[in-house]
Amino acid sequence: MSKDDRKIAAEDPLWASIREEVAREAKSEPILAGFLNATILNHSTLESSLSFHLAGKLATPGLPSKLLREVFEEAMKKSPPIREALRADIEAIRERDPACRGYFEPLLYFKGLHALESYRMAHWLWEQGRVSLALYLQNQISERFGVDIHPAARLGSGIFIDHGTGVVIGETAVVEDHVSMLQEVTLGGTGKEEGDRHPKVRHGVLIGAGAKILGNVEIGEGAKVGAGSVVLDDVPPHSTVAGVPAVVVGEPDVAEPALAMDHRLRSHHEKGGGI
Repeated sequence: MSKDDRKIAAEDPLWASIREEVAREAKSEPILAGFLNATILNHSTLESSLSFHLAGKLATPGLPSKLLREVFEEAMKKSPPIREALRADIEAIRERDPACRGYFEPLLYFKGLHALESYRMAHWLWEQGRVSLALYLQNQISERFGVDIHPAARLGSGIFIDHGTGVVIGETAVVEDHVSMLQEVTLGGTGKEEGDRHPKVRHGVLIGAGAKILGNVEIGEGAKVGAGSVVLDDVPPHSTVAGVPAVVVGEPDVAEPALAMDHRLRSHHEKGGGI
C-alpha cells in the first residue's frame, strides 16, 4: 500500500474500501477501466467522486455538468451532515441489500442512492433559499432516476431506497434515520390540503413495495408496512400493518425492521397471542 493509500485508509476507511474494490474491478473488466478511472480512481475523495458522477447524470444543455458539479461540491463542503449521511446511506445498502456485492456498487450503479444523494443537494439549496435550482434538481432527479422527492422534505441518514422506481415523497414529509423502503412507495397527501400534510416516518421503519402512506400521519418507530398497503391513519410503534385500508395485523420480530428487511407478515396469533 502506498503512502497516499495509507493516508486515505486512515482518514476515510469507506472511501479506501471503494477504491480497492474498483481497482480490482478495473483489472477484471478492462472495458470498464476508463469509466472506473473517471468516476472513482481519478478522485481523491468520496465527495469529489460523487459530485462528478451525479453531475454527469443530471446535467442538461442549459446547465452543464461542470457548473452542476461546482454546486454539489459547495453543498458538501458547507454541510457536514450531507457528507455523514452519504457514508451512512452507502453502509445501509451494503448491510441490507443481499444483491449488493461491495461498497462501490451503490455509488456507481444504484439509482436509489443516486436519487437520495441528489435530493440531499437539493434540500441544502432549498434551505439556502435557492428554490429554483432546488426545483430544477427535483425535476431532473425524477426524470433520470424515477424518484420524486420534494427538496423541502426532511430525510435522515442511513436511508435505503431499494430499486427506487416510482418512489414519491412529498413536501412536508419526514423520514427519520435507518428507514428502508422499496419501489413505488408514496409518502403523499390526501388531496388539496395546505400546510403540514405528509407522513412522518420514524426511526427503523420498513415500508414494503407499493405501499401508499397518505396524509399527516405518523408511522411509529420500528413499525412495518406491508407491500401494497394504503395507510390513512397513525401506525403504532413496533406494529405491523397491512391491507387497504391498512390495519394492525401483528408486530415485527425485531426492534428495527428496516435493518432486517424481512417483509413477511407475522400475526399475534402466530406468535402465540390474539390479534
